Amino acid sequence: MTDTLRTIIIDGQEISVPQDYNLLQAVEAAGGEIPRFCYHERLSVAGNCRMCLVELVGAPKPVASCAFLVRDMRGGPNGEPPAMRTLSPMVKKAREGVMEFLLINHPLDCPICDQGGECDLQDQSMAYGRAGSRYAENKRAVEDKYMGPLIKTIMTRCIQCTRCVRFSTEIAGVAELGATGRGEDMEITTYLEQAMTSELSGNVIDLCPVGALTSKPYAFNARPWELTKTETIDVMDALGANIRVDSRSGGVLRILPRIHDAVNEEWIGDKTRFVWDGLGRQRLDRPYARKDGRLAPIGWDEALTVAAEKLSGDPARIGAIAGDLNDVEGLKAAKDLFDALGVASIDCRQDGARIGARDGSVPRQAYLFNSTIAGIDQADAILIVGANPRLEAPVLNARIRQRWLNAGCQIAVIGEAGDLTYPYQHLGAGPASLARLAAQEGGFGDVLKNARRPMIILGMGALARPDGAQVLRAAGALAKAVGAVRADWNGFNVLHTAASRVGALDLGFLPGEGGRDARAMLDAAGKGEMDTLVLLGADELDMDRLGQTFVIYVGHHGDAGAMRADLILPSAAYTEKAGLYVNTEGRAQLALRAVFPKGEAKEDWAIFRALSARLGETLPYDDLNALRAALIAENPVFGQIDYAPGADGAAEFDPSVLGEAGEMSDAPFTSPVRDYYLTNAIARSSKTMGECSAVVANARARLQAAE
Repeated sequence: MTDTLRTIIIDGQEISVPQDYNLLQAVEAAGGEIPRFCYHERLSVAGNCRMCLVELVGAPKPVASCAFLVRDMRGGPNGEPPAMRTLSPMVKKAREGVMEFLLINHPLDCPICDQGGECDLQDQSMAYGRAGSRYAENKRAVEDKYMGPLIKTIMTRCIQCTRCVRFSTEIAGVAELGATGRGEDMEITTYLEQAMTSELSGNVIDLCPVGALTSKPYAFNARPWELTKTETIDVMDALGANIRVDSRSGGVLRILPRIHDAVNEEWIGDKTRFVWDGLGRQRLDRPYARKDGRLAPIGWDEALTVAAEKLSGDPARIGAIAGDLNDVEGLKAAKDLFDALGVASIDCRQDGARIGARDGSVPRQAYLFNSTIAGIDQADAILIVGANPRLEAPVLNARIRQRWLNAGCQIAVIGEAGDLTYPYQHLGAGPASLARLAAQEGGFGDVLKNARRPMIILGMGALARPDGAQVLRAAGALAKAVGAVRADWNGFNVLHTAASRVGALDLGFLPGEGGRDARAMLDAAGKGEMDTLVLLGADELDMDRLGQTFVIYVGHHGDAGAMRADLILPSAAYTEKAGLYVNTEGRAQLALRAVFPKGEAKEDWAIFRALSARLGETLPYDDLNALRAALIAENPVFGQIDYAPGADGAAEFDPSVLGEAGEMSDAPFTSPVRDYYLTNAIARSSKTMGECSAVVANARARLQAAE
């Protein structure tokens, strides 16, 4: 690496930095600071705000540090290292001049701007600007643009940094923003002023260095210094994005991304960012029991008594199905209680996915995204089977797009054809195409074989079907045939859609000996063979199939499960409890409580701990710390916080023995996510998500009409 380093002098300090650094990066490596508006580490260099000007010793004028590379610096006449100054009078005067120009047309509406307190322009004008302006001309005004229900625009504030344009084009892959006009007439706009349809569109709010693009749902709700900030984990998909929840007076007011390069970099999907209004709507805040055909509020004492009575019967006629948003602690308490009661019919796969085994016969790598999310940055060939990553995990999809954009990674899809924001080969729609790919010579099979780091991404559209076990086996055999699994690389990946799924599989929340899985429980309930069914936030089921079964619903929103329930035990949403979540790559992450549960709602584990005492099977822990100690003692992976196993154990992992042998059906793979904005109870309770769903549906209808 030493031959790629170059010694330079920054403000009198000698430092060695990589030659492909730009001057701005070199200054930051030396511990300095350069103001900027248009430059962003994850976007291409535009070089159009000129706020990052520095002085090169020997150069006649300042240069833009974001667009000038270290390798292009010229040394002194006697062989001295090249030198630059970031604090000289020339630089100070240049920055003041740039700031003065930027503020010529900027409105003086800081007191009413939602960006106030978090505004780069505000901060940098204080630090680097002049005390006053020499311009007395009238300011220009720009008409506000419509960008949909998420983004509020006040385009008079825009300084044309083009961060939003570059993000939508390069990262999101949906070229919906651009600039029209030249000079003073330049404006940033969407084409034909339509709503932005990218699932990542909200990130332009964070990128905007002024108040031109702000959050429409959050507008005028609070000032940043009024908010309590809590770092936690997102549960809207299985990626486990790191987020910050901002709350006030017991209510969540906004959700922002946190930087985690290995998971979500600094992006989050629109559902993650804007679902917060659903946390306060249609909430279950006290226990309910069905009396005379209607749900009526009751006290906790009566609710636990009724639940204990219904769970005291024949264990073979009792079952439990876990939903997609559960924390590991709640699932652990529920599993321990059902095990103590002798209930074998428990399942965390409400979608019927054929994956995992309670007896540990299936290795953990069989249901993980083994390459890791960051491993996408090393892949050179990717096969996507039965998944639509744009809808199922938009931030992960953006990472795949970056790999295609930056390294020319070849991508193929078996399943539904759709706009994934990058080009790909469509090899077919169903299992026959997968089997053919494994058997044939040439084509994309050879691309995978010749790739240094091939990846196979298997989605729930391929596994959550009756022949899912056979599809899993076929995909595993393909992975072995193309050399995707070896000691230093594991390219066999499962992309989950449920935040709670991997943790539940690690926990063994699966049918025991003689127990029924989720599909069998629904069939048995319809036949009158189930007396009691406990739904742990499971709303994505066909409730009409439950017949006369007594349903106990443990959840936080009045969705499908609560509507069918005979007894409701209200629990806490993900922002209202501390809990562990394991993402699709097997990374255990700790979520923290931002606000308290609504009304009389309790944390899931506490509900089952109280219920166990009523049933005479008291669980051996009285607080969260004791529960976690038991959890980690049983399975150490829950104690490995923020660790993704990656290729650990890949040398012993044989993917060709996964699943079951048998015939695969001819039915095409279909993504389980039909509407990105309405995938769970919280999202369906959100007014904002409903508006987004309607906007996207209208946009698709117009597109189909045009075709």
